[in-house]
Amino acid sequence: MKYLTLVHKSKYGYAVHVPALPGCHSQGRTEKEALRNIKDAIRTYLQMEQDELKNARVHEVEIAVA
Repeated sequence: MKYLTLVHKSKYGYAVHVPALPGCHSQGRTEKEALRNIKDAIRTYLQMEQDELKNARVHEVEIAVA
């Protein structure tokens, strides 16, 4: 699966986050390192989501937008 990542350069290195996965972010000294690290962060995020959903009940909720 592919995910869009946003990379930001700062004086400390590179920060990366995944807009489709709220709270999923990582960093690295170089852009290459940051992108390698975000792959691990994505795997961890997805595993945690899978574990959380094992005991969850899913409901669909509809709302009216004014």
